[in-house]
Amino acid sequence: MCLMQEEVPRQEVFLSHDFTKNSMMSGSSPFKMRLVHLDLKGAPPRVCYLSEIFPLFRALGANGLLIEYEDMFPYEGHLRLLRAKHAYSPSEIKEILHLATLNELEVIPLVQTFGHMEFVLKHEALAHLREVALFPNTLNPHKAESLALVGAMIDQVMALHPGARWLHIGCDEVYYLGEGEDSRQWLQQEPNTRAELCLSYMEAVASHVQAQHPTTTPLVWDDMLRDIPEDQLSASRVPQLVEPVLWDYGADLDVHSKALLMEKYRKSGFSWLWAASAFKGATGASQALTPIEHHLRNHVQWLQVAGSVPADTLQGIVLTGWQRYDHFSVLCELLPVGIPSLAVCLQVLLHGGFAENVKARVENFLGTSSLEATDFRSERAGSFPGSDILNLITQVSLHLCSSVDALLERDRYVTGWFSPYHRRRKFIHPVMIQHIQPQALSLLARWSVLVGELEAALQRVFYPDAVEEWLEENVRPSLRRLQALLQDLGEAAGARPDSGQDP
Repeated sequence: MCLMQEEVPRQEVFLSHDFTKNSMMSGSSPFKMRLVHLDLKGAPPRVCYLSEIFPLFRALGANGLLIEYEDMFPYEGHLRLLRAKHAYSPSEIKEILHLATLNELEVIPLVQTFGHMEFVLKHEALAHLREVALFPNTLNPHKAESLALVGAMIDQVMALHPGARWLHIGCDEVYYLGEGEDSRQWLQQEPNTRAELCLSYMEAVASHVQAQHPTTTPLVWDDMLRDIPEDQLSASRVPQLVEPVLWDYGADLDVHSKALLMEKYRKSGFSWLWAASAFKGATGASQALTPIEHHLRNHVQWLQVAGSVPADTLQGIVLTGWQRYDHFSVLCELLPVGIPSLAVCLQVLLHGGFAENVKARVENFLGTSSLEATDFRSERAGSFPGSDILNLITQVSLHLCSSVDALLERDRYVTGWFSPYHRRRKFIHPVMIQHIQPQALSLLARWSVLVGELEAALQRVFYPDAVEEWLEENVRPSLRRLQALLQDLGEAAGARPDSGQDP
């Protein structure tokens, strides 16, 4: 995932492309597979929206999907407790796969099997399988029941994905590995190490995939492998069983270091490698608007990495679009908000840079005349599926909180005659009500209309719980501040001040 990526300022949303003038333009991409990542652990889209957006993915240059189901998969039997309230049904999974096939998008399912197991280990019935009892992040690799659990999860997912050439088994950010009591005892025995513990568990999960689904190759995120010495990797069976996905979402990733890491992996015995960039969800846990320039730079850097390694090194690239940093964090940019960034990134990968003609192609695909974030506030947001959501969220993100702040914290009448001190004591000069109340009513009415439009647009794409969460996090706190001001004004107007007393 992306917990360790450096956060960028929330205001960094504007796009410039001068820095790509010297990037090499080519007619074909060095990445044979270009997968769009759907992170369903937050704000999973309704299937009807996927039917609208998949054709755009394909038109922009994607030829595959990495679907991280998490609790949206319709687990059955003893795993049924893992399902979210609005989990897809088996028929909806089949419809998603059918839509992907129609649009020539190869689907790779992702099942977390080691770290990021919060959606599993948060349940009391499975909490005994935690590596550290207090934290639901990581599965205890020593218990046979742990492997049986992830084996059952894998088998159920694969049953609905027959013929999948790859299965991503996660294995990233396995926090607290080695800190559980079972691990502590195991590590006291020579020559056991934390790296060996990680490799042996990866091998066990990958071996299950190989045994039960022999035509499917497991993928793993690479961060747990990076610091393991080449000879230790070579001595394990992991390089013969999996293909690592090297992820880096930074705008200034170190191209040389990445090329050296790829060389180490190849020497260790891995036949194929994958890259993973990000088109959204990697610049702040609560980011609402996607900073396109950051993600553009990230993909330009990955093109440089691809150009510095042998042509037969990379199988493809995953354009990740994280929706939460983990199961318990807030939502970051919603999928429709990230579509312009995805369009830019896919076209950069296809054409080798972001010259004016590529920019024009992106604008044409999106039905917009500008990629500047400030222009997404109007009808210039585009005509792609979900562009109305981008338009309305841009207005909310750029102006709702600031407009309320301007009234409550900088308006001379509010700060001078209806301060928190006055509001607590319901004390105000009557003439000031005439200055403050109309402004507050007008602002509340204007935003209430826009928020109503946004809620309706969100309901068409997302399930009710996601809509409620986004509005609660990003809209309602500001509206409540306005409503509280108006309530205090009303109470102050009805209160009888004590004659001759200070407020």
